[in-house]
This record gives sequence, C-alpha cells and structure tokens, in this order.
Amino acid sequence: MQNKPLLMGLAAAIAIWGLAPLGLSRHYVDVLNFSAILAIGGLGVGLLLGQCGIVNLGQAAFYGCGAYAIAYGTTELGWGALPSMLMGMTVSGVLAAVIGYPILRLSGFFLALATLAIGSIAGVLFFEWDWLTGGTLGLGGIPQLSLLGWELNSPERFHYFIWPVLLVLLVLAYNLTRSRPGLALRAMRDAAPAAEVLGIDMHNLKTAMFVICAVLGALSGSLFAHYVSFVSVQSFTVERSILFLLVPVVAGAHSVFGVVLGALFVALVPELLSGLGDFHQVLFGLVLVLVVTLMPGGLTGMLHQWRGREGAK
Repeated sequence: MQNKPLLMGLAAAIAIWGLAPLGLSRHYVDVLNFSAILAIGGLGVGLLLGQCGIVNLGQAAFYGCGAYAIAYGTTELGWGALPSMLMGMTVSGVLAAVIGYPILRLSGFFLALATLAIGSIAGVLFFEWDWLTGGTLGLGGIPQLSLLGWELNSPERFHYFIWPVLLVLLVLAYNLTRSRPGLALRAMRDAAPAAEVLGIDMHNLKTAMFVICAVLGALSGSLFAHYVSFVSVQSFTVERSILFLLVPVVAGAHSVFGVVLGALFVALVPELLSGLGDFHQVLFGLVLVLVVTLMPGGLTGMLHQWRGREGAK
C-alpha cells in the first residue's frame, strides 16, 4: 500500500505525457519539448552538483559543441544525424577530459569560476569562428530527425520521441548513482578525507563525471539543433549555463528524476508569467529566491517531506 501513491503518480504522469500534445497549443508543446532538452543538459550538471558537489557554469560550451556538430555535419559534410551527433558528443567528451583534468584540482569558488571561464571562452570562439559556426548569422537548413522512417517534423511527434529518450537517460543516471562508482561519489562528496583513505581516486572520478556531464550537454545541444533547424551564438551564452544549473538547484541537487520538475519549472514558469510584460522576469527571480530559501531541498525535497507527513498520519 505504501507504493500506491507512487504508482498513481506514475500513471498520472504517463497519462499527462500521452495526452498533452492533444490538449495543448503548439506553443506549449514546444515549451514541453524545450523542457525535455533542458532536462538532458541539466541532468549532467545535476550529477556533478549532487554527486560531486561541483558547480558547473560552463555547460553551454558543450551544448554548443553538440549543436554546431549537427549543423556542420549535416549541412556541410553531408553526414547523417547519428554520425554528426556522435561527433559532437566525442568532441565534447575529449575537450572535457583535456580541460577538466587540470581544473578539477581546484575546488569551491575557484572551480566554479574556472567552469564559468570555459563557457565564456567558448562563447567568444563560437562568435569569432564564423567559418564554422556562421557567427551572428548562424547556420540553418538542419534536417529534422527521422526515426525508422518516421519523420519528427512536428512538435507533437518530437514530444513522443524526446521524453522517452530523457526517461532512458534518467534511468541510466539513477543506476549510476546506485552503483559502486556512485557509492564512491557519495563518499567523496560527504567525507573526502575518508574516501581518500579508502583509496578512491577522487580526481579521476571527478574527471569522469565531468566528461559524462559534457556528453549529456552535447546530446542536448544536438537535439536542440535538430528541433529548431537553426543555431546561432545567441543560444550558447553564459545565461544558458545558468539555466542548466538552475534545473538541479530548483529540483534538489541529490535527485536524479527531480531534474524533470526542475526543467519544467525553469521553462514553464517564465511562460506563465510572461503575460505580465517585462515585469515577469523580476517575478520569476523572486519566485526562484523563494524556492531556494523556503525549500533548500528543492521541489523533490518538499515532495519527500509531504510524503513523510502523509505516511506518519
């Protein structure tokens, strides 16, 4: 009986997912799809933050690598979607390993600033390398994704593709956190001296997680590029990295599946407040402050507290 609320919630979530494109306008289906893309990139940032205690402000760099790999591979090289996507993920993973190995020796604010520098430098390079990225003009003509001959050429079709992809990634990430490496990550996060005594190679473990974060960022960027069929430097600024960081912060950094709530919050709340004009940005900032202040465990932490009170009755 204890699992009954969980099963009911899961059934409701599946029903909402299946019926959403039928009852919502095209605009809000777009917002849901962008939420899923944001959740994939935010998942990588959340794994770093929740499992390693690392604040990553450079995710937009790898997000951009994935997007430009798709744009250049499909429009200039004539490659298909999968090879272009793998190219972006590989480049991002290699860059994360090369850059992350030295900077992950830092900690705290210094490490956060180093990741911020990565995002800032990448933004400048995306702007200056117009022969590759198109600069401010961007790159267009990116083909829509096709799955077994099924063209994902509408928001509704993309909706039924992107959310199952996100679910698979969430399950893989959850299994990672429950595996032996996940136990080592939690030991490193909660008691670093004890983890070092136990022989855990903390530096290599952090680097591996940074690479996973970058690959997820590149995958997110690849899916974004296919969905909008156009990429430009305005999509890969530091502000995008902050959005990726907000996802696990709002959701609760230790929750893997919570990134869905975080992404929906970050994507939907500004849309719902947009009818108030320019003032909606101020209101969204106030809402964020209230969430972080009143719910230090995030939205998932609030749900766990509610379930605990219900179970105690």
